[in-house]
Amino acid sequence: MFTRKPTSRSILFSLTIFLLVASLISIIATDEGGIGNDDELEELIAIDEQEGEDERQQDGDTQKEAEVLSKAQRIVLELNTDSSRRIIEENEFVLILGYAPWCARSAELMPRFAEAANKLKETGSLLFMAKLDAERYPKAASFLGIKGFPTLLFYVNGSSQAYNGGFSADDIVIWARKKTGVPVIRMSSVTEAEDFVKKYQTFVLGLFKKFEGPDYEEFVKAAISDNEIQFVEASDVEVSKVLVPNIKATDSYIGLVKSEPERYTSYEGIFEVDKILDFLDHNKFPLVTKLTDLNSVKVYSSPLKLQVMVFAEDDEFKNLAEPLQEVARKFKSKIMFLYVNIKDENLAKPFLTLFGLEDSESTVVAAFDNRINAKYLLESDPMPNNIEEFCSGLLVGSQPLYFRSQPIPDNKNASVLTVVGKTFDDLVLSNHKNVLLEVHTPWCINCETAKKQVEKLAKHFKDSDNLLFARIDASANEHPKLLVNDYPALLFYPADDKENPINLSTKSSSKELAVIINKHLRAKEHVSKDEL
Repeated sequence: MFTRKPTSRSILFSLTIFLLVASLISIIATDEGGIGNDDELEELIAIDEQEGEDERQQDGDTQKEAEVLSKAQRIVLELNTDSSRRIIEENEFVLILGYAPWCARSAELMPRFAEAANKLKETGSLLFMAKLDAERYPKAASFLGIKGFPTLLFYVNGSSQAYNGGFSADDIVIWARKKTGVPVIRMSSVTEAEDFVKKYQTFVLGLFKKFEGPDYEEFVKAAISDNEIQFVEASDVEVSKVLVPNIKATDSYIGLVKSEPERYTSYEGIFEVDKILDFLDHNKFPLVTKLTDLNSVKVYSSPLKLQVMVFAEDDEFKNLAEPLQEVARKFKSKIMFLYVNIKDENLAKPFLTLFGLEDSESTVVAAFDNRINAKYLLESDPMPNNIEEFCSGLLVGSQPLYFRSQPIPDNKNASVLTVVGKTFDDLVLSNHKNVLLEVHTPWCINCETAKKQVEKLAKHFKDSDNLLFARIDASANEHPKLLVNDYPALLFYPADDKENPINLSTKSSSKELAVIINKHLRAKEHVSKDEL
């Protein structure tokens, strides 16, 4: 082997490149706005180094998170057809996540499930956690009873029990610990309590001089029955003060701690499990709760069935958040206040559609009374005083129900009048004429046929002075006396009995419908003659 000597051509090329680079550096150094001195050069180098360090730190954090997740996912065993039955039979407690690779909600839940597995492993939990690709192993999915995705299945000594906990990592951990024999965490020292409050934002504290007696037994029963909140107990007042600073020495105390301005709520009732659970149900949510995919199940199952919902963009809600807290405090345990990001189509749009406001971009305040399936809308500016007045009206029953309506149309020269929610009373119920009303929706397959029939009938009866033809879109208009579940519908409202409309068959031909209408009109005329 030997080194080849450079040729004159290569030497000339290298020299040319060197001169060009030197010339370019000189131009940049003297150019206006360029690097004019060594200090600026050093500053630029320092900035580059800092940015590089930040990137390395960020990459390190990302790698660390990935390693934690990878470790957690390894803790969760991937089941198959052969191992599913064996794992359930060999372990006392098993929690299985049934998923499908294409399911978006499964993809959201899997890292939370893995994180929960990691936390439970660190606590020495006896719970065995596993997952099953139900699409890949349909026989195992059928054996386990997985019918939808994602599904959480809990087994105790081979017997299946319903999973009714939440879907965040902490929710799964709390639920699992309670179901596997650790319903209450005992705090024995200030250090333990300090570590605990770093991990938990919401919890129930029970202070008892002795961990025995009727009061304590009811507390433990409540801890076992509740599936959402971590319970903790202590016998030392100083330890308890780390958890609830304003606590006073007492024989027995129960208090709820939440991560919000109104952080501490003391229980003042009789120590009975049902009453303790009722207290938690009415106080566990923040004064104003932001509705999310994670907490939606808890919100919908709350015993507070009267719910006021504020739909707004995050930036707009910031100005309303603090005064709304004060309004919510006045109606605590009576009304649940919810905030929904108006841009969240999955959470906001289904509710806004009920008011015909699905395209709204400005703040909307609405209410639902799920006890009577009623809805209400604040039609004034969403100011705190207007919201407070709106809520007071809800409690005393003076707030009018809201019924969706399209704008009032121009029916000039129309043979078939268009009725909307706002004109239903005037055009149908209060009208002195007989009215044939066609009720339709945009998605109805047979509504177009009914529409043509009604138009033919309107033309046929155009000379009748006592008969009116009308139609209403039930998807965009509501009225308390318009009760139709199947579309299309043809309702004949006799002039003398608007409270009892006659349901005509939409399967009848136009000729058959004309005969039926004539029959009702003649019956009316016959009655009128008899009265004369």
